[in-house]
Amino acid sequence: MSDLVDHRILFETMPVPRFLVSERDGDFIVEDVNNKGIAFFSATKKNIIGQPLNKLINEDNFKQFEKAFQKIRDKGEAVAFKSIPNFPGDIQVPGFWVTPVPVKDNKVLYDVISQPMAYSDSALQRERDDALLLLTSIFDASEVGIVVTDSSRRIVKVNDSFIRIYGWEREDLVGEDVLKIVADQDREWAEKNHEQFIAEGVRSTGEMRIARKNGSTANALITTATLELSNSRRFQVTTVMDITMRKQMEMSLRYAKEQADTANHAKSSFLANMSHELRTPLNAIIGFSEMMLNETFGPLGHDKYKEYLEDVHLSARHLLEIINEVLDMSKIEAGRVELDEKEIDIRALTQSVTRIMMSRAFSSGLEIVEEIDQELPALNADPRLVRQILINLVTNAVKYSETGGKITVRALINESGDMDIVVQDTGVGIPADKIAEAMEPFSQVNDPVHARGFQGTGLGLPLAKAMTELHGGSLTLESEVNVGTIVTVRFPADRVRARKEEKSKEGVEYRASAE
Repeated sequence: MSDLVDHRILFETMPVPRFLVSERDGDFIVEDVNNKGIAFFSATKKNIIGQPLNKLINEDNFKQFEKAFQKIRDKGEAVAFKSIPNFPGDIQVPGFWVTPVPVKDNKVLYDVISQPMAYSDSALQRERDDALLLLTSIFDASEVGIVVTDSSRRIVKVNDSFIRIYGWEREDLVGEDVLKIVADQDREWAEKNHEQFIAEGVRSTGEMRIARKNGSTANALITTATLELSNSRRFQVTTVMDITMRKQMEMSLRYAKEQADTANHAKSSFLANMSHELRTPLNAIIGFSEMMLNETFGPLGHDKYKEYLEDVHLSARHLLEIINEVLDMSKIEAGRVELDEKEIDIRALTQSVTRIMMSRAFSSGLEIVEEIDQELPALNADPRLVRQILINLVTNAVKYSETGGKITVRALINESGDMDIVVQDTGVGIPADKIAEAMEPFSQVNDPVHARGFQGTGLGLPLAKAMTELHGGSLTLESEVNVGTIVTVRFPADRVRARKEEKSKEGVEYRASAE
């Protein structure tokens, strides 16, 4: 009994991994394992015993074991083989001895004992030399500048890339304070940074200006890490990536954007200031042509004159519409639009807009339908802008609808209490990938064929969107080619006012406005 105890103690306390493997139903099962073996498999004893060996080690090493077990079955002799690196756990094993152990019923256990690591002084020295050579090669071959400093900020090592990029000689830097290569404006920050990293041993990334030998300054992205060697010696390793070109490009792009913004603002201000100068002569042309068409002061004398005057009048009105749209957009962009807010009866305002558009819709063979609740609350907004929003949306619907089409104008209070004004048509629609483009100023998605030859500025939708957003609302567009378009203008709930009868009960005068 004492011999058994002694053998068990010997098995458990062996200084190398050892385990027993049996063969069951084609699998190699671990039947027992010693303490070093548990550490080798990096698992608990419970999760090792009874498990197939191929579940505990990688595939390459398992194939080595399979070959060894087969050899033992064929020859009945012990086998030794070298292992392939990357075994589990922290214990390094150069190889194994596998010895067959006969048991009852003519079966065999495989006794697996790892070979101990055997290092001579020369082997250790060779490994240290190889590791040092590898690190030195990486240090010198790197395309990124690397600077190593000690706890006193002295430069102890610098690689070739840093020397090449920033123009220094190695003898100019080694032994010098690292602040020598830092631009004046960043030296105070670099000094504090170095002290913190040496004291705390943390890693950091940031931007810093590096001083070149010729006196110029370069922008760099730096990454610092603390390296601790024997005797608690700490060094800071700093990688330096030159980003001067990138910073110059960023500055150029920023300057170009500022210039573009300035030019755009100047354009918007100029157009906004041209309102009177552009509109006055056009209003005169329209007014005088109307007087002549009406023959206010007598007959024109020839029918051709009247025909030409109709062309002049129509062209002038079309030109005035374009100028008004451009000026309205310019005013909004320049921030020169102030809301003149009143309580609006949306039903009355919608009816006035549809009356204006009815003749154009009728001539195009279109039907305009209103679906607005009689009890719709009033809306606190700028009536001129809301009217313009509706005119723009209905005009677009007429432009892009085919003969026989239908345009529906709805107004309702949604579940959130906001007021939605919806204009839906059965027109040509807009491709899904072009909807964002349709919302951009001066952009026209559909060609003149779809618009039946009607040319415009491409400002209808963008203007409606901008005017809606001035009220704190939003404009969304859904469209499908050859099915139609739905535009929803949403005004926030805080702009919705009480219903007519509710206000009249309170003795408050209610006035509908369709201006």
